[in-house]
Amino acid sequence: MTLPVLGITLGDVAGIGPEITLRTLLEHDDLRQECVPVVLGDVGALRRAAAAVGVDPSVVVAVEHPSQATNDPRLVEVVQVGELMADVPVGELSAAAGDGSYRFVVAACDLAKEGAIDGIVTAPLNKAAMHAGGHKYPGHTELLAEQFGVENFSLVLSAGDLYFFHLTTHVSLSDAIAGITPERTRDVLDLAHAFADALGRPETPIGVAGLNPHAGEDRLFGDEDADVLAPAIEAARERGIDARGPLPADALIPQAVRGKWELVVVCYHDQGHAPFKAVYGDDGVNITVGLPVVRVSVDHGTAFDIAGQGVAREASLVLATRRAAALAPGWDAVWKTASQVTV
Repeated sequence: MTLPVLGITLGDVAGIGPEITLRTLLEHDDLRQECVPVVLGDVGALRRAAAAVGVDPSVVVAVEHPSQATNDPRLVEVVQVGELMADVPVGELSAAAGDGSYRFVVAACDLAKEGAIDGIVTAPLNKAAMHAGGHKYPGHTELLAEQFGVENFSLVLSAGDLYFFHLTTHVSLSDAIAGITPERTRDVLDLAHAFADALGRPETPIGVAGLNPHAGEDRLFGDEDADVLAPAIEAARERGIDARGPLPADALIPQAVRGKWELVVVCYHDQGHAPFKAVYGDDGVNITVGLPVVRVSVDHGTAFDIAGQGVAREASLVLATRRAAALAPGWDAVWKTASQVTV
Protein backbone atom coordinates (compact mmCIF):
# COMPACT_ATOMS: atom_id res chain seq x y z
CA MET A 1 0.00 0.00 0.00
CA THR A 2 1.28 3.47 -0.88
CA LEU A 3 2.10 5.42 2.26
CA PRO A 4 0.66 8.92 2.65
CA VAL A 5 3.17 11.73 2.25
CA LEU A 6 2.93 14.18 5.14
CA GLY A 7 4.30 17.70 5.13
CA ILE A 8 5.52 18.63 8.62
CA THR A 9 5.72 22.39 9.00
CA LEU A 10 8.54 23.39 11.33
CA GLY A 11 6.65 26.13 13.17
CA ASP A 12 8.55 28.91 14.93
CA VAL A 13 12.27 28.16 14.60
CA ALA A 14 12.97 30.11 17.82
CA GLY A 15 10.84 27.64 19.76
CA ILE A 16 10.92 23.89 20.31
CA GLY A 17 9.66 22.97 16.83
CA PRO A 18 13.07 22.00 15.41
CA GLU A 19 13.94 19.85 18.44
CA ILE A 20 10.68 17.92 18.58
CA THR A 21 10.73 17.46 14.81
CA LEU A 22 14.19 15.90 14.96
CA ARG A 23 13.20 13.60 17.80
CA THR A 24 9.97 12.59 16.12
CA LEU A 25 11.64 11.61 12.86
CA LEU A 26 14.84 10.08 14.23
CA GLU A 27 13.68 8.31 17.38
CA HIS A 28 10.43 6.73 16.15
CA ASP A 29 11.40 4.51 13.24
CA ASP A 30 7.99 2.85 13.15
CA LEU A 31 6.47 6.08 11.85
CA ARG A 32 8.16 5.35 8.54
CA GLN A 33 5.89 2.34 8.16
CA GLU A 34 2.85 4.61 8.43
CA CYS A 35 3.84 7.61 6.32
CA VAL A 36 6.55 9.43 4.38
CA PRO A 37 7.33 12.54 6.45
CA VAL A 38 8.90 15.57 4.75
CA VAL A 39 9.71 18.72 6.72
CA LEU A 40 8.71 22.06 5.23
CA GLY A 41 10.93 24.55 6.95
CA ASP A 42 14.55 25.40 7.43
CA VAL A 43 17.65 23.23 7.15
CA GLY A 44 19.75 25.70 9.14
CA ALA A 45 17.46 25.78 12.15
CA LEU A 46 17.23 21.99 12.22
CA ARG A 47 20.99 21.53 11.99
CA ARG A 48 21.45 24.02 14.81
CA ALA A 49 18.90 22.12 16.92
CA ALA A 50 20.75 18.86 16.24
CA ALA A 51 23.34 19.76 18.88
CA ALA A 52 20.62 20.22 21.49
CA VAL A 53 19.20 16.75 20.91
CA GLY A 54 22.57 15.07 20.45
CA VAL A 55 22.53 14.08 16.80
CA ASP A 56 24.89 14.72 13.91
CA PRO A 57 23.71 17.77 11.91
CA SER A 58 24.47 15.88 8.69
CA VAL A 59 21.31 13.79 9.18
CA VAL A 60 19.36 16.88 8.09
CA VAL A 61 19.31 16.84 4.28
CA ALA A 62 17.61 19.12 1.77
CA VAL A 63 15.30 17.86 -0.96
CA GLU A 64 13.81 19.98 -3.70
CA HIS A 65 10.36 18.38 -3.59
CA PRO A 66 8.50 15.80 -1.47
CA SER A 67 8.66 13.38 -4.40
CA GLN A 68 12.41 13.11 -3.78
CA ALA A 69 12.00 11.87 -0.21
CA THR A 70 13.54 8.45 0.44
CA ASN A 71 11.83 7.87 3.81
CA ASP A 72 15.16 6.77 5.27
CA PRO A 73 14.67 6.67 9.09
CA ARG A 74 18.26 7.82 9.55
CA LEU A 75 17.53 11.13 7.80
CA VAL A 76 15.39 14.22 8.27
CA GLU A 77 14.46 15.31 4.75
CA VAL A 78 13.60 18.98 4.39
CA VAL A 79 12.18 21.18 1.66
CA GLN A 80 13.94 24.49 2.31
CA VAL A 81 11.42 27.34 2.36
CA GLY A 82 13.10 30.71 1.83
CA GLU A 83 16.48 31.76 3.16
CA LEU A 84 18.32 29.87 5.91
CA MET A 85 17.30 30.94 9.43
CA ALA A 86 20.02 29.47 11.64
CA ASP A 87 20.88 32.95 12.92
CA VAL A 88 17.43 33.59 14.43
CA PRO A 89 17.91 33.71 18.24
CA VAL A 90 16.49 30.72 20.09
CA GLY A 91 13.98 31.32 22.86
CA GLU A 92 13.10 34.87 21.81
CA LEU A 93 10.09 36.33 20.07
CA SER A 94 11.22 37.15 16.55
CA ALA A 95 9.47 38.73 13.59
CA ALA A 96 11.76 36.74 11.28
CA ALA A 97 10.73 33.47 12.92
CA GLY A 98 7.07 34.50 12.81
CA ASP A 99 7.35 35.24 9.10
CA GLY A 100 9.05 31.90 8.58
CA SER A 101 6.32 29.98 10.38
CA TYR A 102 3.77 31.62 8.10
CA ARG A 103 5.76 30.77 4.96
CA PHE A 104 6.16 27.13 6.00
CA VAL A 105 2.38 26.73 6.26
CA VAL A 106 1.75 28.44 2.92
CA ALA A 107 4.30 26.13 1.30
CA ALA A 108 2.50 23.11 2.75
CA CYS A 109 -0.84 24.35 1.43
CA ASP A 110 0.63 24.88 -2.04
CA LEU A 111 2.05 21.36 -2.07
CA ALA A 112 -1.25 19.92 -0.87
CA LYS A 113 -3.11 21.75 -3.64
CA GLU A 114 -0.84 20.20 -6.26
CA GLY A 115 -1.28 16.75 -4.72
CA ALA A 116 2.36 16.45 -3.66
CA ILE A 117 1.48 15.79 -0.02
CA ASP A 118 -1.51 13.97 1.46
CA GLY A 119 -1.64 15.71 4.83
CA ILE A 120 -0.20 18.53 6.90
CA VAL A 121 1.25 18.18 10.40
CA THR A 122 2.08 21.43 12.15
CA ALA A 123 4.67 22.06 14.82
CA PRO A 124 3.81 25.06 17.03
CA LEU A 125 4.01 28.65 15.90
CA ASN A 126 3.90 31.75 18.07
CA LYS A 127 0.98 34.03 17.25
CA ALA A 128 2.68 37.20 18.51
CA ALA A 129 5.76 36.44 16.40
CA MET A 130 3.62 35.76 13.34
CA HIS A 131 1.86 39.08 13.87
CA ALA A 132 5.24 40.81 14.28
CA GLY A 133 6.23 39.24 10.97
CA GLY A 134 3.28 40.96 9.31
CA HIS A 135 0.74 38.14 9.22
CA LYS A 136 -2.34 38.99 11.26
CA TYR A 137 -3.97 35.61 11.78
CA PRO A 138 -5.34 34.34 15.11
CA GLY A 139 -3.51 31.05 14.52
CA HIS A 140 -2.83 28.12 12.23
CA THR A 141 -6.48 27.25 11.75
CA GLU A 142 -7.56 30.56 10.27
CA LEU A 143 -4.47 30.76 8.04
CA LEU A 144 -5.12 27.30 6.65
CA ALA A 145 -8.77 28.09 6.05
CA GLU A 146 -7.84 31.19 4.06
CA GLN A 147 -5.25 29.34 2.01
CA PHE A 148 -7.80 26.71 1.02
CA GLY A 149 -10.66 29.18 0.60
CA VAL A 150 -13.02 27.54 3.08
CA GLU A 151 -15.47 29.34 5.35
CA ASN A 152 -16.97 26.56 7.44
CA PHE A 153 -14.32 24.89 9.58
CA SER A 154 -13.69 23.99 13.17
CA LEU A 155 -10.74 23.47 15.44
CA VAL A 156 -11.21 19.98 16.85
CA LEU A 157 -9.33 18.61 19.84
CA SER A 158 -9.04 14.85 19.69
CA ALA A 159 -7.85 12.04 21.93
CA GLY A 160 -8.71 8.53 20.83
CA ASP A 161 -12.33 8.53 19.70
CA LEU A 162 -13.20 11.77 21.51
CA TYR A 163 -13.60 14.95 19.45
CA PHE A 164 -14.20 18.46 20.81
CA PHE A 165 -15.50 20.85 18.14
CA HIS A 166 -15.39 24.59 18.90
CA LEU A 167 -17.90 27.30 18.03
CA THR A 168 -15.24 29.98 18.62
CA THR A 169 -11.53 29.80 19.34
CA HIS A 170 -8.87 32.51 19.28
CA VAL A 171 -10.91 35.57 20.19
CA SER A 172 -11.63 37.43 23.42
CA LEU A 173 -14.34 36.05 25.64
CA SER A 174 -16.63 38.99 24.82
CA ASP A 175 -16.10 38.38 21.09
CA ALA A 176 -16.69 34.67 21.61
CA ILE A 177 -20.08 35.36 23.17
CA ALA A 178 -20.97 37.63 20.27
CA GLY A 179 -19.74 35.01 17.82
CA ILE A 180 -21.98 32.25 19.14
CA THR A 181 -24.85 32.76 16.73
CA PRO A 182 -27.59 30.47 15.43
CA GLU A 183 -25.79 30.36 12.08
CA ARG A 184 -22.41 29.41 13.54
CA THR A 185 -24.01 26.79 15.77
CA ARG A 186 -25.81 25.33 12.76
CA ASP A 187 -22.63 25.24 10.71
CA VAL A 188 -20.56 23.47 13.36
CA LEU A 189 -23.29 20.94 14.10
CA ASP A 190 -23.52 20.20 10.37
CA LEU A 191 -19.74 19.92 10.18
CA ALA A 192 -19.55 17.58 13.18
CA HIS A 193 -22.28 15.40 11.70
CA ALA A 194 -20.53 15.36 8.31
CA PHE A 195 -17.29 14.32 10.00
CA ALA A 196 -19.03 11.51 11.87
CA ASP A 197 -20.75 10.39 8.68
CA ALA A 198 -17.46 10.26 6.78
CA LEU A 199 -15.96 8.18 9.57
CA GLY A 200 -18.84 5.73 9.24
CA ARG A 201 -20.63 6.76 12.43
CA PRO A 202 -23.50 9.03 11.29
CA GLU A 203 -25.74 8.10 14.22
CA THR A 204 -23.26 9.30 16.85
CA PRO A 205 -24.98 11.79 19.17
CA ILE A 206 -23.46 15.24 19.51
CA GLY A 207 -23.44 16.81 22.96
CA VAL A 208 -23.53 20.60 22.96
CA ALA A 209 -22.14 22.44 25.97
CA GLY A 210 -24.06 25.39 27.30
CA LEU A 211 -22.42 28.79 27.26
CA ASN A 212 -23.45 29.85 30.74
CA PRO A 213 -23.19 28.02 34.08
CA HIS A 214 -25.77 25.22 34.24
CA ALA A 215 -26.60 25.98 30.58
CA GLY A 216 -28.35 29.11 31.76
CA GLU A 217 -30.52 27.41 34.42
CA ASP A 218 -33.80 28.45 32.74
CA ARG A 219 -32.47 31.96 32.06
CA LEU A 220 -31.31 32.57 35.63
CA PHE A 221 -27.70 32.88 34.40
CA GLY A 222 -28.18 34.30 30.91
CA ASP A 223 -30.38 34.01 27.86
CA GLU A 224 -27.93 32.75 25.22
CA ASP A 225 -28.51 29.07 25.88
CA ALA A 226 -32.27 29.40 25.47
CA ASP A 227 -32.27 31.96 22.68
CA VAL A 228 -29.32 30.82 20.54
CA LEU A 229 -28.15 27.29 21.26
CA ALA A 230 -31.45 25.55 21.98
CA PRO A 231 -33.18 26.63 18.74
CA ALA A 232 -30.10 25.72 16.67
CA ILE A 233 -29.98 22.29 18.29
CA GLU A 234 -33.67 21.74 17.65
CA ALA A 235 -33.25 22.78 14.02
CA ALA A 236 -30.36 20.33 13.67
CA ARG A 237 -32.52 17.55 15.04
CA GLU A 238 -35.13 18.39 12.42
CA ARG A 239 -32.41 17.88 9.80
CA GLY A 240 -31.72 14.40 11.14
CA ILE A 241 -28.73 15.23 13.34
CA ASP A 242 -28.77 13.71 16.82
CA ALA A 243 -27.71 16.91 18.61
CA ARG A 244 -28.48 17.17 22.32
CA GLY A 245 -28.39 20.09 24.69
CA PRO A 246 -27.42 22.65 25.58
CA LEU A 247 -26.00 20.70 28.50
CA PRO A 248 -24.09 22.06 31.49
CA ALA A 249 -20.44 21.94 30.50
CA ASP A 250 -19.31 20.78 33.93
CA ALA A 251 -21.46 17.67 33.48
CA LEU A 252 -21.03 17.09 29.74
CA ILE A 253 -17.25 17.21 29.60
CA PRO A 254 -16.59 14.78 32.49
CA GLN A 255 -19.12 12.42 30.90
CA ALA A 256 -17.26 12.68 27.60
CA VAL A 257 -13.94 11.90 29.28
CA ARG A 258 -15.52 8.81 30.82
CA GLY A 259 -16.74 7.65 27.40
CA LYS A 260 -20.41 8.65 27.26
CA TRP A 261 -19.87 11.10 24.39
CA GLU A 262 -17.57 10.94 21.37
CA LEU A 263 -18.62 14.20 19.70
CA VAL A 264 -18.84 17.36 21.79
CA VAL A 265 -19.38 20.96 20.73
CA VAL A 266 -17.99 23.57 23.13
CA CYS A 267 -18.64 27.28 22.94
CA TYR A 268 -15.25 28.91 23.39
CA HIS A 269 -11.54 28.18 23.51
CA ASP A 270 -10.95 27.57 27.21
CA GLN A 271 -14.21 25.71 27.73
CA GLY A 272 -12.72 22.97 25.57
CA HIS A 273 -8.98 23.45 25.84
CA ALA A 274 -8.58 23.74 29.61
CA PRO A 275 -10.25 20.45 30.61
CA PHE A 276 -8.96 18.65 27.52
CA LYS A 277 -5.34 19.53 28.22
CA ALA A 278 -5.75 18.81 31.92
CA VAL A 279 -6.90 15.28 31.15
CA TYR A 280 -4.99 14.34 28.01
CA GLY A 281 -1.85 16.48 27.95
CA ASP A 282 0.50 15.14 25.26
CA ASP A 283 -2.04 12.46 24.35
CA GLY A 284 -4.20 15.00 22.53
CA VAL A 285 -3.95 16.58 19.10
CA ASN A 286 -5.62 19.38 17.19
CA ILE A 287 -7.40 18.53 13.92
CA THR A 288 -8.87 21.07 11.52
CA VAL A 289 -12.11 19.74 10.06
CA GLY A 290 -13.43 21.50 6.98
CA LEU A 291 -10.23 21.56 4.90
CA PRO A 292 -9.70 19.53 1.70
CA VAL A 293 -6.59 17.95 3.23
CA VAL A 294 -6.11 16.52 6.69
CA ARG A 295 -4.25 18.80 9.08
CA VAL A 296 -3.22 17.68 12.55
CA SER A 297 -1.22 19.72 15.03
CA VAL A 298 0.46 19.38 18.37
CA ASP A 299 -1.65 20.64 21.24
CA HIS A 300 0.99 22.86 22.84
CA GLY A 301 2.92 26.04 22.18
CA THR A 302 6.44 27.09 21.23
CA ALA A 303 7.83 26.89 24.80
CA PHE A 304 10.47 29.60 24.40
CA ASP A 305 11.50 29.05 28.01
CA ILE A 306 12.97 25.61 27.26
CA ALA A 307 13.85 26.00 23.57
CA GLY A 308 17.38 24.97 22.68
CA GLN A 309 17.90 22.96 25.85
CA GLY A 310 17.12 19.53 24.39
CA VAL A 311 14.46 18.78 27.00
CA ALA A 312 11.27 19.30 24.96
CA ARG A 313 9.08 16.22 24.65
CA GLU A 314 8.03 15.14 21.17
CA ALA A 315 5.06 12.96 22.24
CA SER A 316 2.36 15.27 20.88
CA LEU A 317 4.06 15.67 17.50
CA VAL A 318 4.49 11.90 17.24
CA LEU A 319 0.80 11.46 17.98
CA ALA A 320 -0.16 14.18 15.50
CA THR A 321 1.89 12.48 12.79
CA ARG A 322 0.31 9.11 13.51
CA ARG A 323 -3.19 10.58 13.48
CA ALA A 324 -2.58 12.39 10.20
CA ALA A 325 -1.18 9.20 8.66
CA ALA A 326 -4.27 7.27 9.78
CA LEU A 327 -6.77 9.89 8.58
CA ALA A 328 -5.13 10.87 5.29
CA PRO A 329 -6.19 7.83 3.20
CA GLY A 330 -9.87 8.41 4.00
CA TRP A 331 -9.86 12.19 4.14
CA ASP A 332 -11.47 12.62 0.72
CA ALA A 333 -14.68 11.26 2.22
CA VAL A 334 -14.41 13.69 5.13
CA TRP A 335 -13.85 16.60 2.75
CA LYS A 336 -16.65 15.50 0.41
CA THR A 337 -19.24 15.44 3.16
CA ALA A 338 -17.91 18.54 4.91
CA SER A 339 -17.81 20.57 1.69
CA GLN A 340 -21.47 19.85 1.13
CA VAL A 341 -22.30 21.78 4.28
CA THR A 342 -23.51 25.19 3.18
CA VAL A 343 -22.49 28.31 5.06
